[in-house]
Amino acid sequence: MIDFTGKASFKGIAIGRIAEMKKNQAVVRKTHIEDADAEFQRYLAAKEMAQAEIMDLHDKALKEVGEAQAEIFEVHAMFLDDFDDSVENIIREQMLNAEYAVQTTAENTAAMLAAMDDNPYMQARQTDVKDVADRVIRDMNGGSGDGNNFTEHMILVADDLAPSETVQLDKDMVLAFVTREGSTNSHTAILARTMNIPALCQTPVTRDVDGKMGIVDGFTGTLYVDPDEATLEKYQELAEKEEEKQRLLKELKGQETVTKSGRKIKLYANIGGIGDMNFVMENDAAGIGLFRSEFLYLQSSDFPTEEEQFKAYRTVAEMMAGKEVVIRTLDIGADKQIDYFNLEHEENPALGYRAVRICLTQEEIFRTQLRALYRASAFGNICIMIPMITSVWEVEKAKQIMEEVKADLAAHNVPFKDVPVGIMIETPAAVLIADDLAELVDFFSIGTNDLTQYTLAIDRQNQKLERFFNAHHPAVLKAIQMTIDAGHRHNTWVGICGELGADPTLTETFVRMGIDELSMSPSSILPVRKIIREMD
Repeated sequence: MIDFTGKASFKGIAIGRIAEMKKNQAVVRKTHIEDADAEFQRYLAAKEMAQAEIMDLHDKALKEVGEAQAEIFEVHAMFLDDFDDSVENIIREQMLNAEYAVQTTAENTAAMLAAMDDNPYMQARQTDVKDVADRVIRDMNGGSGDGNNFTEHMILVADDLAPSETVQLDKDMVLAFVTREGSTNSHTAILARTMNIPALCQTPVTRDVDGKMGIVDGFTGTLYVDPDEATLEKYQELAEKEEEKQRLLKELKGQETVTKSGRKIKLYANIGGIGDMNFVMENDAAGIGLFRSEFLYLQSSDFPTEEEQFKAYRTVAEMMAGKEVVIRTLDIGADKQIDYFNLEHEENPALGYRAVRICLTQEEIFRTQLRALYRASAFGNICIMIPMITSVWEVEKAKQIMEEVKADLAAHNVPFKDVPVGIMIETPAAVLIADDLAELVDFFSIGTNDLTQYTLAIDRQNQKLERFFNAHHPAVLKAIQMTIDAGHRHNTWVGICGELGADPTLTETFVRMGIDELSMSPSSILPVRKIIREMD
């Protein structure tokens, strides 16, 4: 037996045969050409074919894994359009073949993305760029496909998996994903979470595992190859227990989240867009505690219009059928960079120009979003939440702009509701003036990721500091208790929407602190409900 340890992207246990992903990647040679016009036209013809294939993949992904995951192929189409100038320049100026021009362009783009240390999302798009280039090169040479037709359930091992490859797989045959490269922000990791199967990345698997028996432990981040009898029996028992646990959890659907003594807690879901709504419904969330509206911006090549935003907010509000939907206003900057905002480089972006600071500086962006939010409020139970608050004047200014937006909508007879307004508590400053802030808003939602970062003075994106980043630090827990107490002194309800909200080791602590609401990934709702229902 051999074991390989990587990073767990999604928890769970999988047992089955290992299948190495086979890729028909063309060998690209650098050759000189005689006719640049003909060579560029050959590229354009292949690009047209690739565009049609990408849209087919988009439609397939839309049906199988939802809108949020399908939108990656819209990004592919944009990458493809961005290739044109560089490819044409290499062909015409250097008189080199189109295959080499495409590959060189992709390598340069991937290198630029790899250098974005402060933006993990864009770093993870390197695979997408290479995927697009491989597709065009294959089409120029009259070939496509990867030959991966699996006849049994398998653990899929690959260097990395491009979105087009994962979409074309028969999902029913995949037990787990294991990649040698990749990240927890990769499309493969996102798809694993969507499919609810274990996944590992950055796992140094050797090249001789194809066809061998394997076990994936998504809790420890380990792949076992050719497990011995004792290990196999151990994991078979663990897999059975995990299946039984999931079955029992499903029985909690429709049940109240209430302690034995009668204390009710609202369990809400965190989402990034409409594509996540099926998981919200499947896991019986009582509402949406965090709609990350910035994903509408991250997934767009330009500022999303008022109408585009309105449709997204309205759809979620209608689907929740009267349940609360807390929508966070634009929260970019720090680790979420968007090219078309043209944000300047900052030495310490976590302490820089981000979130509400952008909204109060570039008011027109904020007003457009607020108009969309208030219009959507007529179709459901929407709450507006402002992130990254550090002072009273920020809340007062934001509310002043809200009043101006509402007055304008009323003047034009546009229907809207006077929705609850809340703020995120994610800085020590907000904790210390929570009594003053509570007088201005209807609710608090504690963002524990940033609250930990700022309380401990630790960059949460810095891998070297992982051992020092302790979300259970007494100072963090004390800050949470102070916030809850301040909110309740002013009849302001208090929730948690950071990662700690789903931490089962702290559920009882939060309930005893007096928390009113916990918001988390949809898959965590039923396990947390179970803990709360077993409390006295």
